[in-house]
Amino acid sequence: MDKIKILVTDDHPMVLEGMQTMLSQISFVAITGLARNAYEAMELIKANSPHIVITDISMPEISGIELTEKIRKEYPEVKVIAMSTFNERSYISRMVQNGASGYILKSAGREEIEEAILTVQEGKLYMSIDLQMNQQEQQEISKTPLLTSREKEVLLLIAEGYTNPQIAAKLFVSPYTVDSHRKNLLTKFDVNNTAGLIKLAAKHGLV
Repeated sequence: MDKIKILVTDDHPMVLEGMQTMLSQISFVAITGLARNAYEAMELIKANSPHIVITDISMPEISGIELTEKIRKEYPEVKVIAMSTFNERSYISRMVQNGASGYILKSAGREEIEEAILTVQEGKLYMSIDLQMNQQEQQEISKTPLLTSREKEVLLLIAEGYTNPQIAAKLFVSPYTVDSHRKNLLTKFDVNNTAGLIKLAAKHGLV
């Protein structure tokens, strides 16, 4: 059979290398590119016309969810498989709503990745075998705010009790930038203070 052309997008070089190694061992796969962000991904899609894009969900500037929506609009024939850590399963429904055809965990082995690729290529929806959710969990998924990777870093440090200047020093950004992220977090979670933010973030499994 013709090889399935795959593009992988992730902002962590080690993840890209690991995926490249794993995919190169699958006989029916041809790797058409490795992208470190959504901008590179869109350029490589335009240049190489992959069948499937496997993308991380949490990336700086443009998330995998936004990238999926962009791909669906500009390249509807390209299928998307979302890839994330287990704690980010709260984003599954949003990825699917935006056009993703599959969802795998970064801990997935080669056999599962093979199955995901074949399932999605056939036009079916693939969900990681490790994701067993009841109806209530699925409802909670749709309520989880979408955070950028930087907002997630700030949120975790807030939860650990760091002040804005301390967070700024840790992340090598200005206190003004941290304050801006903090305000965005309060808005996204629809809360008025830090205590409410941490409580709700914990409920969604984000801290």
